[in-house]
Amino acid sequence: MSLPFLTSAGLCFVMLVLGLPLPAQAQHTHELEKNFCILKVGPYGMHLTGYQPDLAGGKENCGEVPGTGRTVLVLDYIEGELRSLPVEVRVIKDTGSEQDLQAITVLHVPPKVYPSGFISLDHNFDQPGKYVGLITLGGTQEHHMARFPISIGESNVVSHFMHYIMVIAPLAAIAGGAAIFFFLRGRRKTSDNTVS
Repeated sequence: MSLPFLTSAGLCFVMLVLGLPLPAQAQHTHELEKNFCILKVGPYGMHLTGYQPDLAGGKENCGEVPGTGRTVLVLDYIEGELRSLPVEVRVIKDTGSEQDLQAITVLHVPPKVYPSGFISLDHNFDQPGKYVGLITLGGTQEHHMARFPISIGESNVVSHFMHYIMVIAPLAAIAGGAAIFFFLRGRRKTSDNTVS
């Protein structure tokens, strides 16, 4: 093998390595993470945090909980006005239909005023799957509702697969094209030198 081919192959390898997904752990103080976890309930906002104390200790999640079991969902009020309004929370199985709400409800907390400024829900999710959280905020004249997805014990296999398809495959194609280009260019120079 020629030196130009090895150089181009090394360059291709470096490009592929740079495209590999690296594990990252977001801190709860990271601003993007906070914005992602904010639920809008009409003109108000709540910050959603999920914990699994028995499984993951104090690791915070935002709608994607890694395993089944005891799960604590905390809704922190952003605006102080929420402290005087009744809030109802319901968690349902994501079946695609909400016609029989009682049949798909896994957790229901009736309307209540939370002067502390947060709601803490402790529930044992014994089955993995997709759920939907429903927050209903009612005052004397206003009535607002918000929905948020909850994924319990589901791996992100699809998102990792899509990462490989959307990032790694084009990088591999570019790297392969560059390798072929440099290889053919090196062969052409060699044949030009032998003809001269």
